[in-house]
Amino acid sequence: MPDEQSDQTEQPIITEMVGHTLVIRINRPDKYNAFTQAMYASTAQALRASGDDPAVRSIVITGTGKAFSAGNDLNDFDLAADGDTPVQHFLRAIADVRVPVVAAVNGLAVGVGVTMLLHCELVYAAPEATFQVPFVDVGLVPEAASSLLLPQLIGARRASELFLTGRKLGADDALSWGLVNEVTPDAFDRALEVAQVIAAKAPTAVRSTKSLLRSSTTDVVERMQEEELLLVAQLESTEFTEVMTARREKRSPQF
Repeated sequence: MPDEQSDQTEQPIITEMVGHTLVIRINRPDKYNAFTQAMYASTAQALRASGDDPAVRSIVITGTGKAFSAGNDLNDFDLAADGDTPVQHFLRAIADVRVPVVAAVNGLAVGVGVTMLLHCELVYAAPEATFQVPFVDVGLVPEAASSLLLPQLIGARRASELFLTGRKLGADDALSWGLVNEVTPDAFDRALEVAQVIAAKAPTAVRSTKSLLRSSTTDVVERMQEEELLLVAQLESTEFTEVMTARREKRSPQF
């Protein structure tokens, strides 16, 4: 696929627009796509910019070569108590991004290569993909709110096994455990296909639905109230008008 940047093979983070989908490709295959501070900064910038760009309606993240990402490059890694480092900017950006994010895990995923998936709406994996969060093996602890999100997604016992033993999980087990949506040889093509399906839908409705799915409200009545506020806004929106008009005219809605 053509890229908007020059000399894309030299860029550790490649971005391009495919229709209304922003594709972010981690491109440091000689280091198994391990993230440097500069790579975190570039990715955070792309994610932040997507929130202000109405042309971006979905995002796909994937890797180049045999790895999705081997995690942090420990030779170029830093955190700060005030949260003002590139890795922390990236983690907050992927947690806050307003449009749905779809991951295509093309191979090895370690550390942040796994924990970032917890902030994606959908994950597609190649059969050779593996997943590992061996933080304690290098004397560290989980990050990216993964100590909260992973147990919620796959259960406390399984999350404890992955975090405390450093077990490497294969693609089929990741599927059965609920870490990924589908295992397919064409993980990127499938991820892009689904992302473009999402991008064709009413953009404000999609963003609002994502915000509801990510809401921390657990009280049923309070959650109903959140939904109702957004539902009222959508009933009064040009998006809903276009859907109803398209149905009467027996055509697909255009947004």
